[in-house]
Amino acid sequence: MVKQGSVTINLEDYHALLEAGQKALELKGNTELVIKELQVFLSFMTTRTDIEPYIVEFNKQSKTSVIELNDGIAKIRKK
Repeated sequence: MVKQGSVTINLEDYHALLEAGQKALELKGNTELVIKELQVFLSFMTTRTDIEPYIVEFNKQSKTSVIELNDGIAKIRKK
């Protein structure tokens, strides 16, 4: 059961908290855009050379993400 309560913070800290939330949303959006761009790049690279052995090795070493290749389309996913 979650108890409801209240806190009191000064106005400066409140605005800093709002700003931090906005920055976090911007960072999330930028990160998602970079992931899409990397996926496009990896998909392009698969048409130029056999990169699958490198992807297999990356997937073995990565602790946080995995690259999947399906019909020449690369997807980067969280483990």
